[in-house]
Amino acid sequence: MSRLLRGTLAGLSGLAALAEEARGADLPAVYRSVGLGWAAALSIALSVLGAAYAVAKIGSAAMGAAAEKPDLLNRSLVFVALAEGLAVLGFAISMMIVQKI
Repeated sequence: MSRLLRGTLAGLSGLAALAEEARGADLPAVYRSVGLGWAAALSIALSVLGAAYAVAKIGSAAMGAAAEKPDLLNRSLVFVALAEGLAVLGFAISMMIVQKI
Protein backbone atom coordinates (compact mmCIF):
# COMPACT_ATOMS: atom_id res chain seq x y z
CA MET A 1 0.00 0.00 0.00
CA SER A 2 1.46 3.38 -0.91
CA ARG A 3 2.31 6.04 1.64
CA LEU A 4 -0.27 8.41 0.23
CA LEU A 5 -3.06 5.87 0.58
CA ARG A 6 -2.01 4.98 4.13
CA GLY A 7 -1.87 8.67 5.07
CA THR A 8 -5.30 9.27 3.56
CA LEU A 9 -6.80 6.34 5.44
CA ALA A 10 -5.20 7.50 8.69
CA GLY A 11 -6.60 11.00 8.15
CA LEU A 12 -10.07 9.67 7.46
CA SER A 13 -10.00 7.54 10.58
CA GLY A 14 -9.01 10.65 12.54
CA LEU A 15 -11.97 12.51 11.05
CA ALA A 16 -14.27 9.67 12.01
CA ALA A 17 -13.00 9.86 15.59
CA LEU A 18 -13.55 13.62 15.60
CA ALA A 19 -17.10 13.17 14.31
CA GLU A 20 -17.76 10.59 17.00
CA GLU A 21 -16.59 13.03 19.67
CA ALA A 22 -18.64 15.83 18.12
CA ARG A 23 -21.89 13.98 18.72
CA GLY A 24 -21.55 14.33 22.46
CA ALA A 25 -19.56 17.57 22.49
CA ASP A 26 -20.47 21.21 22.15
CA LEU A 27 -20.69 21.88 18.39
CA PRO A 28 -19.23 25.44 18.47
CA ALA A 29 -16.18 24.10 20.31
CA VAL A 30 -15.62 21.56 17.54
CA TYR A 31 -15.93 24.26 14.87
CA ARG A 32 -13.45 26.38 16.83
CA SER A 33 -10.95 23.52 16.96
CA VAL A 34 -11.28 22.84 13.25
CA GLY A 35 -10.92 26.54 12.46
CA LEU A 36 -7.81 26.84 14.59
CA GLY A 37 -6.37 23.76 12.91
CA TRP A 38 -6.93 25.29 9.50
CA ALA A 39 -5.41 28.58 10.67
CA ALA A 40 -2.30 26.78 11.92
CA ALA A 41 -1.95 24.83 8.68
CA LEU A 42 -2.44 27.94 6.57
CA SER A 43 0.05 30.00 8.56
CA ILE A 44 2.83 27.43 8.23
CA ALA A 45 2.06 26.74 4.57
CA LEU A 46 2.06 30.37 3.49
CA SER A 47 5.15 31.27 5.49
CA VAL A 48 7.11 28.33 4.08
CA LEU A 49 6.02 29.15 0.53
CA GLY A 50 6.98 32.79 1.03
CA ALA A 51 10.33 31.84 2.50
CA ALA A 52 11.01 29.43 -0.36
CA TYR A 53 10.26 32.13 -2.91
CA ALA A 54 12.47 34.64 -1.09
CA VAL A 55 15.36 32.19 -0.74
CA ALA A 56 15.10 31.31 -4.44
CA LYS A 57 15.28 34.94 -5.52
CA ILE A 58 17.90 36.06 -2.99
CA GLY A 59 19.99 32.91 -3.36
CA SER A 60 20.26 33.21 -7.12
CA ALA A 61 21.17 36.88 -6.83
CA ALA A 62 23.74 36.05 -4.14
CA MET A 63 25.39 33.42 -6.31
CA GLY A 64 25.48 35.83 -9.24
CA ALA A 65 27.12 38.47 -7.09
CA ALA A 66 29.56 35.93 -5.65
CA ALA A 67 30.59 34.88 -9.15
CA GLU A 68 31.66 38.43 -9.92
CA LYS A 69 33.05 39.33 -6.48
CA PRO A 70 33.77 36.32 -4.22
CA ASP A 71 34.14 38.50 -1.12
CA LEU A 72 30.40 39.31 -1.28
CA LEU A 73 29.38 35.70 -0.59
CA ASN A 74 29.48 35.97 3.21
CA ARG A 75 27.45 39.18 3.22
CA SER A 76 24.84 37.84 0.86
CA LEU A 77 24.33 34.65 2.88
CA VAL A 78 23.04 36.81 5.73
CA PHE A 79 20.14 37.90 3.53
CA VAL A 80 19.38 34.28 2.66
CA ALA A 81 19.27 33.46 6.38
CA LEU A 82 16.88 36.38 6.98
CA ALA A 83 14.56 35.04 4.31
CA GLU A 84 14.68 31.59 5.89
CA GLY A 85 13.70 33.19 9.19
CA LEU A 86 10.25 33.73 7.70
CA ALA A 87 9.63 29.99 7.78
CA VAL A 88 10.78 29.76 11.39
CA LEU A 89 8.45 32.58 12.42
CA GLY A 90 5.55 30.93 10.59
CA PHE A 91 6.28 27.70 12.45
CA ALA A 92 6.33 29.56 15.77
CA ILE A 93 3.00 31.24 15.02
CA SER A 94 1.39 27.96 14.00
CA MET A 95 2.60 26.34 17.23
CA MET A 96 1.02 29.17 19.21
CA ILE A 97 -2.26 28.63 17.35
CA VAL A 98 -2.11 24.88 18.02
CA GLN A 99 -1.66 25.60 21.73
CA LYS A 100 -5.13 27.20 21.73
CA ILE A 101 -6.88 24.07 20.45
